Amino acid sequence: MSVLNEISQLIEQVKDKKPLVHHITNYVTVNDCANMVLAIGGSPVMADDLAEVEEMLAFASALVINIGTLNERTIQSMITAGKKANQLGVPVILDPVGVGATTLRTETAAILLKEVRFAVIRGNMSEIKMIAGLNVQIKGVDSIASEENGIEIAKALAVKLGSVVAITGAVDIVASLDHVCKISNGDKMLADVTGTGCMSTSLIGTFAGVTKDYFLAAIAGITIMGLSGELAKERLTKDKGIGTFKVNLFDEISKMSAETLLNGGKVK
Repeated sequence: MSVLNEISQLIEQVKDKKPLVHHITNYVTVNDCANMVLAIGGSPVMADDLAEVEEMLAFASALVINIGTLNERTIQSMITAGKKANQLGVPVILDPVGVGATTLRTETAAILLKEVRFAVIRGNMSEIKMIAGLNVQIKGVDSIASEENGIEIAKALAVKLGSVVAITGAVDIVASLDHVCKISNGDKMLADVTGTGCMSTSLIGTFAGVTKDYFLAAIAGITIMGLSGELAKERLTKDKGIGTFKVNLFDEISKMSAETLLNGGKVK
């Protein structure tokens, strides 16, 4: 069975099981991440207080940790929730937004990687290179790193951390201990909407909530986001701009079908 056929089955499993995806995420994109999970068929919850994160995880199918807007309170919640998820066998997905931009982000990511076992780590090239310990320039939360040697970097980090590593960029790369793939879906307008990376991570978390194949879950989330971006752009008339594109993006996610995926997915 092809990868795209397997992903199409995951779409149906999500709609059938409606996995609860627990987020400890950033306040810039939290609403969009919640709606993205809903659009694909999952159920989001955004609970970040230390007093309830462990209790909430008892009901969750996946945990998404996003360090985009850190503070001391949520850092402890992330560590506690991540450890509890590991104990319960709930997959944890890390989005290391802007790691390397400040000491707080870099140190927090290091602590999380030490204390928590992650099923998937998704970031842009700058973020993944920083986690891999490579010299890289940082510009806020945006990637300005060269995408050269992306496959080698992703594979090496996957082996080092025992996690699936996903690098999103012009061409997306997903690597596990044994496999690697490249995804060519997407449109440059996705970069003009804040949080599309965060939303991709939420999609990965949703799919990780219905399968133990986290490599496939990462491919699913990233491919569907990229393909939906292409379809959203195609529907954009000349008198419409980025606001309509974003609405179209959510529409396309919610309408995603096996047929659309099989016809448009570009996974190698």
